[in-house]
Amino acid sequence: MLEQYNVQVIGRVKSPYQQKFAIPRQPGLASAAKGEIYLIGKVNNLDAIRDIQQFSHLWIIFLFHETMQQGWQTLVKPPRLGGNKKTGVLATRSNFRPNSIGMSVVKLEQVAVRNEQIILKISGHDLLNNTPVIDIKPYLPYCDSIVDAKAGYAQTAPAEQLQVSFSDTINEQLQQLHNKYPDLKLLISQVLAQDPRPAYKKQQQIDPKKYNIHLYDFNIQWQFIAEHTVLVVNLQSIEKTDSLTDNRE
Repeated sequence: MLEQYNVQVIGRVKSPYQQKFAIPRQPGLASAAKGEIYLIGKVNNLDAIRDIQQFSHLWIIFLFHETMQQGWQTLVKPPRLGGNKKTGVLATRSNFRPNSIGMSVVKLEQVAVRNEQIILKISGHDLLNNTPVIDIKPYLPYCDSIVDAKAGYAQTAPAEQLQVSFSDTINEQLQQLHNKYPDLKLLISQVLAQDPRPAYKKQQQIDPKKYNIHLYDFNIQWQFIAEHTVLVVNLQSIEKTDSLTDNRE
């Protein structure tokens, strides 16, 4: 008989990533991804984060809230293996896990307090908007970074696969948005450079399809114009319902 325990959500993430598609496979691959963690309930207390600013990076333990209802399987197909070879779920970082728990190392940029709301500002994350956070721990380089560790099929970081360009119209739009979204162009470039398409699509020599990603309040459309080059062709504002307060200044 399986034992069961309850966990408490201690925070929620405000993120530019509005959908699972296009989120980098791992944290740290898009340094321009800025986010905020809003602490909740009794954890929204300055005593709970006392001295946290001594640490440059944090472990964020969270729930894969948008996929947990789909259940899990013992075998999954990691993108790093081309999306065709199956391997054990516990030998991967798939989000289809027995308990739908994920973990990410993020950079702590700042601690802010507004109207008694504590906000941890982070960067380099891979967290979907509104992700529930169930724990936060300091990253300790002396024990968390093991120089001679072996990582099987994921020993090295994935190389950026695509060159990203922008039409003149998109460049003009991004310039107009720069004051409110100063890192938007860089974030788009970093996300698309990883080639967010499904693994089987990457094997196609020609891909005429136009793809869309949602970042912040925008739908961004892009397409291939050469074998390893994509062009951002459309950037359209979309209505977004967000339960968290918008604190961009």
